[in-house]
Amino acid sequence: MIQAIKSQLQSHRDVIETVERELAPQIAEVVELLVEALQRGNKLLVMGNGGSAADAQHFAAEIVGRFKLERRALPAIALTTDTSILTAIGNDYGFDAVFSRQVEALAAAGDVVVGISTSGSSKNVFGALKLANELGCTTIGLLGRDGGTIRELVTIPLTVSSHDTPRVQEGHITIIHIICDLVEKRLFQV
Repeated sequence: MIQAIKSQLQSHRDVIETVERELAPQIAEVVELLVEALQRGNKLLVMGNGGSAADAQHFAAEIVGRFKLERRALPAIALTTDTSILTAIGNDYGFDAVFSRQVEALAAAGDVVVGISTSGSSKNVFGALKLANELGCTTIGLLGRDGGTIRELVTIPLTVSSHDTPRVQEGHITIIHIICDLVEKRLFQV
């Protein structure tokens, strides 16, 4: 069992090293885009399914509440949290529309819309990001595998190139924490 634990921890380290090697410049670009959007008075919208829904909520919570610094609240919405909206849209329009209807209602030009998909091909995330592009939003993909169909759609793809979903999710939450930390420092640290 100890060897199995060490093996999983090594897999985690390998993914994080890949994130560092392959994605550091794109993460920095996302930080700059998000800082500029928030300074303009725009907001962050985040979405995903399953574990990625939890990551979307975590991301929005860190932006609205705080990450490490005591500071004013920043505008962010996880599109995964309102069960009445999700079930009404799912029932009336189908599950593929649960995020795009919310983007239609809530997104404005200049907002940053983040779609989280470990496969890179979640249909409901793809549809919402496509609409966000049409509305003049900056779109970010936190993706896995080869980035799937979403990779070519978004302004900036952050693709954790692994086929192991738990490792992809670990890469995503690390990226989210880095973004939250750097956005706070850029906006509030003197």
